Amino acid sequence: MDFSGKKILVVGLGKTGLALTEYLKRQGSRVLVSDSRSREELEPLRPSDPEATPPWFIEGGGHTVDFFLQADLILVSPGIPLELLPLKAAGEKGIPIWGELELFSRVCRTPIIAVTGTNGKTTTTALINEMLLEAGFSTFLGGNIGRPLVEYLLNGQDKDFVVAEISSFQLDTTRHFCPRVGLLLNITEDHLDRYPDFQGYIHSKAGLFRNQGEQDAAVLNWDDPLVRGVGEALKGPVYYFSRTEPLSRGAYLDQDRLRLNLTGPPESYDLQAFPLPGVHNRENALAAVLGARLLGAAPEAVQRALERFQGFRHRLEWVAEVRGIQFFDDSKGTNVGAVVKALEGFSRPVILIAGGRDKGGDYGPLKGLVREKVKALILIGEAREKMREQLGDLTPTELADSLETAVFRSFRQGEPGDVVLLSPGCSSFDMFRDYAQRGEVFQQAVKALAGK
Repeated sequence: MDFSGKKILVVGLGKTGLALTEYLKRQGSRVLVSDSRSREELEPLRPSDPEATPPWFIEGGGHTVDFFLQADLILVSPGIPLELLPLKAAGEKGIPIWGELELFSRVCRTPIIAVTGTNGKTTTTALINEMLLEAGFSTFLGGNIGRPLVEYLLNGQDKDFVVAEISSFQLDTTRHFCPRVGLLLNITEDHLDRYPDFQGYIHSKAGLFRNQGEQDAAVLNWDDPLVRGVGEALKGPVYYFSRTEPLSRGAYLDQDRLRLNLTGPPESYDLQAFPLPGVHNRENALAAVLGARLLGAAPEAVQRALERFQGFRHRLEWVAEVRGIQFFDDSKGTNVGAVVKALEGFSRPVILIAGGRDKGGDYGPLKGLVREKVKALILIGEAREKMREQLGDLTPTELADSLETAVFRSFRQGEPGDVVLLSPGCSSFDMFRDYAQRGEVFQQAVKALAGK
């Protein structure tokens, strides 16, 4: 596409916004920037040689209708609500509103494999990437996993595949995006502070497949009724994975074996050496094997990657053992579905630290597991009262004013053989910069206990 000479507004100047402005400058666009930060904070981000390329035009301290209506095209960051008044005014005027993913999909020449779902996206995306690398393919790993996709456009598009983690917010601003292979792992209540209802969130996730045809493939979770319902409406080839039922087409678990049925002879993969704990990670492995094999990764390479993959920080990460009590950091578990998956992976008594900023969902799906597995519940953050109302009568429950206090109280209540699990079920923004900082604070508090 030709962006030369066009006035293109980038809304939100985070990591992705900065990459977009660099790409647009190289295309000869007239770049406008709107951000909630002040002009003084944004000025250091302006190009050091404004004469070499078309200049920036900056609006700081918020977003105004007049500034937005100047644009020929608006590129909005995923964190910006689409109900923002200037965006609605621009839409009514007929100004196209895209996200990074839409621009990327129109320019990228490389086949894309895209992973979405409420939980497991990051692990599955990275595992697919490792399988493809192990098979000798070159890849670009990006998207919601932390690296802007537009960086691939800046660096020359020289890989065999783009492996992308995709959020619902990114899908909301797409029109033409079409992955060669798309994976939908699961759907549980999340981001209901952003969507009008749960059905709106489901519709957003299903948007991953809206442009797929017969030459593309969809990989879906047979065990999730909502995901299976999405699959029933798709026109292209669909492959399912299941940890509960044998499938004649797709992947399923058979004790410590992963069975795969595609068009050739049946395949079998050994999961005994797969290092990630929990049944949810076996689900992630099912999806990853399907995705990698559909792209041509050799079975031997897939097996090697299964055995070598070490996972991510703050996702059921073991931290330490203190006087026989095991501490696990699942700070990345920012919704109820993630807490369910985490609790399902433990057979020992759990002291659960949860809470943070509420995202508008229902904590009811946790009731059975809290009653069955949670020895004590320690709640933090803005959502703690709501969580106590819904879960507090199921197990001994107390509130803590800080994460450090919660760690100390969990240790005080624990006994050798217990597990202390941080799995908040909420976002971190009431107390922390992000989930990673929350996880670091938890780990530091645990290590301080160990040191004593």
